[in-house]
Amino acid sequence: MRVETNERLAHRNRQIAQYLFFVTFGVLILGLFFLNTQTSSVTQDNVLIVTLAQTAILPLAFITTIISVRMTNLWVRQPRPEVAIREGLKGLSNKSVLYNYYTFPARHVLICPQGVFAMVTRFQDDAYAVEGEHWHTRKSAISRVLSIFRFDNVGNPSADAIRAADHVKKLLTPIAPNIEVQPVVVFVDPKADVTITDPTVPVVYPLGKRSPTIKDMIRDIGRENRPTLTPEQIAEFDEIILKR
Repeated sequence: MRVETNERLAHRNRQIAQYLFFVTFGVLILGLFFLNTQTSSVTQDNVLIVTLAQTAILPLAFITTIISVRMTNLWVRQPRPEVAIREGLKGLSNKSVLYNYYTFPARHVLICPQGVFAMVTRFQDDAYAVEGEHWHTRKSAISRVLSIFRFDNVGNPSADAIRAADHVKKLLTPIAPNIEVQPVVVFVDPKADVTITDPTVPVVYPLGKRSPTIKDMIRDIGRENRPTLTPEQIAEFDEIILKR
């Protein structure tokens, strides 16, 4: 299997996440230092400056914290999605190609003899349940509160995967208008525990003892003999997304 990963984008976003982590602490520390020094000597000349600083510092720190945590979850947190998916697909046909971080919202696209797949990932390691297209969190009240501060709400992965598949379908329309793109949800953390009941979108794990795995899904779909891209069409797809 050939793997194409947008390493430049991944490296840049990892650096941004790390920089934002230090910027957040810097804003808090410098802000508290400024307020303490200014508050102790408030005069008519600087009261406006102190008031504006008090109004701006906390919102600024809050905004940088949100961005930093979200960037860290997406680009730093382990296991990395592109690595987990690649490991889960080991042994797949050498006619297959995995694209990472070239198409958004479809961060991961797999083209193989069994079909075309648009994958969205979730890093969360908690307990969830999906029935049809509806997702539920199976967590305690304390865990739900902590999730607010960690910004790790699972959202609706099925809806996100369908949007990703629609996006890939639009990219493929000039090349292969009749090709179906299968949306897939991948929980990359092996500690995630998802109860799956008649999902509208396949939900899989890349590796581990939990099932279904991504290879299980591809094997089952392969029995349906779905059409896929020819080598020439894959080369055209390369031209569309790799040369951007």
